[in-house]
Amino acid sequence: MERVYAMTVISKSIVHNPLKQITAGQVMTREIVTVSYDWSVDRLARFLTDRAISGAPVVDDAGQVIGVVSLSDIVRQTGNEMLDLSGRPDSFYQALHDCGLSEEELATFHETMDQFVMVNDIMTRVVFEISPDTCLSKVAEAMVTGHIHRVLITENRQLKGVVSALDILKVLSA
Repeated sequence: MERVYAMTVISKSIVHNPLKQITAGQVMTREIVTVSYDWSVDRLARFLTDRAISGAPVVDDAGQVIGVVSLSDIVRQTGNEMLDLSGRPDSFYQALHDCGLSEEELATFHETMDQFVMVNDIMTRVVFEISPDTCLSKVAEAMVTGHIHRVLITENRQLKGVVSALDILKVLSA
């Protein structure tokens, strides 16, 4: 008995890809906050959570970008038994985010971390930099290849903005 399989092939040229039509400069976050390499991880965690961001570029004393640090880096560090968060279910943290607490109330939930672990110890030293005129499809490709969630937008070695995976998802959902 012979079987026949039907396949639908969609040409890439037919599918509309909005990421090829939009540049990094059009969607980048321009108000960039940076963190210092010599901050404690506790200070970093407070900084990121207070601003509701997941990561930031790391700068040296001269203000030059030397890395990127994120909540994932903090989580990896806590996995090294610096802080035991295993007793709390994921729903605890989601409930904190969803219940509309004031900034003062949220501040009381900060965990205290080892003050001797610094941003410099946990940051990613590889910085993915692209120009503002790079199309978002190339930005997305770099993120997938590099297993990263944000790229820095630079012009003449000057930091101009940041594009995160969330920025790309916003474009796709529009």
